[in-house]
Order: sequence, then C-alpha cells, then structure tokens
Amino acid sequence: MRDFHSPGRSPVLASNGICATSHPLAAKTAIDILNQGGNAMDAAIAGAVLLGIAEPQMTGIGGDCFVLYQRPGETTVRALNGSGRAPAAASADALRDRGLETVPLNGPEAVTIPTAMAAFAHLSETEGKLGLDTLLAPTIRYADEGIPVAPRVAFDWPTAAKCLNPTGQKHYLVNGQNPTPGQIFRAPGQAEVLRRVAKDGIKAFYEGEVAEDMVAALRALGGVHELSDFAAAAPIDSTPISGTYKDAELVEHPPNGQGATAILMLNILAQFDIASMDPLGTQRAHLEAEAAKLAYDARNRFIADPDHTSRLDHMLSMDTAKKLAALIDPKKAMVAAAPLSEAVHKDTIYITVVDRDRMAVSLIYSIFHGFGSGIASEKFGILFQNRGAGFTLRKGHPNELAGGKRPMHTIIPAMLRRGGTLMPFGVMGGAYQPNGHARVVSNIVDFGMDPQAAIDAPRAFSDNGTMQVERGYSDKVRAELADMGHTVEIPKGPIGGGQAILIREDGVLEGGSDPRKDGIALGY
Repeated sequence: MRDFHSPGRSPVLASNGICATSHPLAAKTAIDILNQGGNAMDAAIAGAVLLGIAEPQMTGIGGDCFVLYQRPGETTVRALNGSGRAPAAASADALRDRGLETVPLNGPEAVTIPTAMAAFAHLSETEGKLGLDTLLAPTIRYADEGIPVAPRVAFDWPTAAKCLNPTGQKHYLVNGQNPTPGQIFRAPGQAEVLRRVAKDGIKAFYEGEVAEDMVAALRALGGVHELSDFAAAAPIDSTPISGTYKDAELVEHPPNGQGATAILMLNILAQFDIASMDPLGTQRAHLEAEAAKLAYDARNRFIADPDHTSRLDHMLSMDTAKKLAALIDPKKAMVAAAPLSEAVHKDTIYITVVDRDRMAVSLIYSIFHGFGSGIASEKFGILFQNRGAGFTLRKGHPNELAGGKRPMHTIIPAMLRRGGTLMPFGVMGGAYQPNGHARVVSNIVDFGMDPQAAIDAPRAFSDNGTMQVERGYSDKVRAELADMGHTVEIPKGPIGGGQAILIREDGVLEGGSDPRKDGIALGY
C-alpha cells in the first residue's frame, strides 16, 4: 500500500472493465464503448484512434501499431503486426548513391506505408462486436469539435513541431503557433477521412481520393510511393515470443518489434540477485544499465523484418544471457556499444483494455518521431510516420532498407503472466521500451510493487553513452554512478510513460497509469 502522506495515485480497482492510457478522453471513450456492448478490442481501437487527435505529436492514422490480445476463456496470447512496409521502389543503393549514410528523418524516404488503420479494420472485423463505424464515431466528433491540448502534449509540441513542413504546419499548428495547455486543436481533414472509412470501409483509406492525397504529397517531395503500395497494405498475424523471469513469464511481440530485447535484458539480470538490492539504489541502476548496453547491442545486430531475422533464438537463449552477464563488472561501467546508425525514437501511445469477459488487449500505436516525418498530405492533413528511418543503409545487414520490407520497430506491447494472473502492459519511450519492460517486471517480481507503483517508480536509462537518471533518484546515487564511470545527466523530460492492468487471481481488475503522461486508468 502506498504512503498516503506522499503525492501519488492509487491503483484503480474495478470488476467490469478497465482502460489505462495516456489521455483521459481516450480512456473515457474506451469505457463508453464497453458500456455500449463492445468488447476490449472495440474499446482499444476506439481509444487508440482518438489518441491521434488528443496526442497528434505521438500518433495518428499515418502510423503503425502492434497488438497482443487474449480472447475470453483462452490462455493463448495472439499477436497482430500492423507495421508498414517500405514502398516497392525503395532502394538502399539509391540512397547510398546520393552519399547518404542514414535514411533522412524528415524526407519521403523515411515514410513507410501506414498500416495501423488496416490493422484496426482487421481486428474490428475479426475480434470486435460493434463495427468500425461505431468505433470511429467518437474521434470523428472530437476531430471536428476539437480537443483542449493537455499539459504534457503542450510540453512536447514545440520541440516536435520543428520538423513540420509548410503543409504540416497548416494542419498541426493552432493559428500558426504551438498551442498552449487548454487551447483547442481540431483536425477536420482527418474527421472527413474517418467519415469515409466509417461509411465505405477501409478501402476508403487505402484507395481513392484519400490515398491519392497521400501519394501526391510524398511524390511531390521525391518519394517513390505508388497507389499500389497503399492498396497492398495489410497486417500480418504473428506468434508471440516469451521468456521467464523467476516465477513470471513475459510475453512480447516478435520481430520486427524489439520485444526480444526486453527478454534478453531480463535473462541477463536474472544472473544477479536484484531482489536483495535497494530498488532505488546505485547497484541496481548500474546493473540494469550494463544489461541494457549488452541487450541493445544484440538488438542492433539481429532484429529486422520477420522474413529477414535469423538470430532470434540466439537472442532468447539463456546461454547467450549468461555469457553476456559474465562481461558485466559490478563496480565499473563498460563502454557503450556503438550508437545505432538508424534512428530510434521516444514518441508513441499505449492503451490497454480488459473487459467484463476478461478479454485483454495490449496495443501500441505510433508515428515514430514527434510529428513523424513532419510531412502531411495537402487536403486531409494525414501526417506520415518516419518509421523508415529505422532501416539501416549498411549493406547486407538484416535490417537494410529494401522495397516491400518492414523496418526494425521500437514499439512493443507486452503481457505478464504470473501464477493465476495476467497483466497487459506497455512502457512508452522509444528506445527505452525494452528497458522499461524489464524495469516494470523487476519492480513487480523482485520488489512486490503493485502495477501503479511499478510504473511510478523513478527510472534510469543508459543510451548512446549517457546515463539518464530521473530526479526521483538521489544525488548520492547519481554521484556514485558517475564514480563507476557512467556519464550521468538528469533528462530534460521524464523517461517514457506506461500503463498496465492486472487481472488478479480473485478476478478484480487493477489498473495503473503513468503520471509522466496526462492519462488515467478508468474502470467501471
């Protein structure tokens, strides 16, 4: 139980259903959908699409998603990969011939085909109850009427908006300026797109005038996208991967997501007695940082499009983890692995819903960097992700850019099984996400924290040679980490965000939502 003398929030307890996500209106929308007779998948889709208007710097219909879900009465976790492919004509050789060493972040070269909408339509048809038109109705209304900009969204907006091209500025600034908290943001063009999809089905997005608007915007900037690339967009069913940490099983989405990195990191940490350490002490933070360096180095070498990944078993092997753990000096920081040449990001949204029948959904949805590529379509204002910047231009690498290929993705939904419980959860924060998954799992398993406390707890992250340590840690810990050789800094903003719903053994639902974001867990 938390200390009620201290600031914080209690877990949300409910018996019928809960949604946990990063914006209150999306959580409310999800609960409304449940009350209309929808299931957890309906609610998650409705809430996720609305987040593209509530947090447009983080996500939108020009992006991708990954989903884990468990049907009522089943124990099998299913996975759907809603990530998009590079256009068929994309070529790493063409970019190398231009003298480029990386895919440009804010050019059409970084725009893969947005596939989240195809995934939502597929899941609505195969798993939902209410129909896509009902699920899109709340977002259509809010996109027309507008949403007051939330404080964390306003905090992110000025930095993210620097990438917007003139068309993007027209659609994503308010009176030509970055909005302040409480100002109304509207997206009438997106409302019209969603109206067409609600009326005519998903082909209204990937074919016809909407697709023509998207292709025209990209080709005007030199993109090689064709209408046929959009018409071919489709999600793929996947088989989840998993690993054990003590008495818990962590279920992750397979590549091209980076979920295997979280499993490898926990396997490395399992070689140390983390539970005996101070949860906010120097030793735990140091070991976690070292495990992250090693696990992320493996990620950079091996994770790619599922059709091009051949070393997944190596990453998931406990023998691999033991060999890597032996490289860690408990008293001294190792040199960080070489920085990733392809881009990694920090902007996404996560939503989890559990319904009355105990269907559980873990859904993550993103446009990659803040405001994605910065490129928006002229008529409808669809903002394109720059997920293609996650490709490498290193010849022969499994994640090398190629036409029709999916890039390595940072976004990962998760579920945690332990005893008779199941907990769908996610930790936002781009590259931090596997580290965040490992941290939340360890907080729960090693230190007995409830989901809200596990999410609230201070975070640290060693990334590209710098160890970011949130203000929740003491100055003493930061000094001791520096003495061990870490380059320590306090990050300007918080490290990521997170949400979780625990289905307890007694059947009660327990939800948590990260105060680093604007959101809530809401149940009924």
